[in-house]
Amino acid sequence: VQLQAFGGGLVQAGGSLRLSCAASGTFNDINYMGWYRQAPGTGRELVADDITGGITNYADSVKGRFTISRDNTKNTVYLQMNRLKAEDTAVYYCTLWFSDNGKRHEYWGQGTQVTVSS
Repeated sequence: VQLQAFGGGLVQAGGSLRLSCAASGTFNDINYMGWYRQAPGTGRELVADDITGGITNYADSVKGRFTISRDNTKNTVYLQMNRLKAEDTAVYYCTLWFSDNGKRHEYWGQGTQVTVSS
């Protein structure tokens, strides 16, 4: 299973970016897809996630500005980021997991850099 993330880049504060992450390979129905980020000198933190069944969660710092969505026909997860702030600068990682015979299989993408200039 591979995850390929796209859409990062340099944007001015107040601008928007849309990240996408496509999963390829052989896997069962995906239980969970999410986005995490890691800024220099900090740990990886949850940005937003989507649990199959329509449950979404957001970090308090991005609520009202970011939206996560999934296209299950394409095994792709998106992160629409609006009103970006300098503190959103980080490497963004996508992740998914699915279950197979009671075992959890978790995968991470390679990360895409988002830089917001103030």
